[in-house]
Amino acid sequence: MIRGKLNLVRSLLRRFAPMALAAAFALPVLCTGCTGTVRVYDPYYHDYHVWATETPYYTQWEHDTHRDHVDFAKRSQADQKAYWDWRHSQH
Repeated sequence: MIRGKLNLVRSLLRRFAPMALAAAFALPVLCTGCTGTVRVYDPYYHDYHVWATETPYYTQWEHDTHRDHVDFAKRSQADQKAYWDWRHSQH
């Protein structure tokens, strides 16, 4: 009776230990999701900006310059340069 239960436990451990190990490695990656920081390079001022902190400034720039909302990456080079010039003049 005890030997049968011991074999059952060993069998369960053999089956589920690899899954538990995989979950232990995958959990930190899955928990962070899309919260990774996105850095945008400013080629005109040769520095990087974390885009999550740029969003309010970008929205304000669009408002101040009477532009419709467009993703920054889809803006023309002239608009991107105008934004970076405006952004650096804010400090």
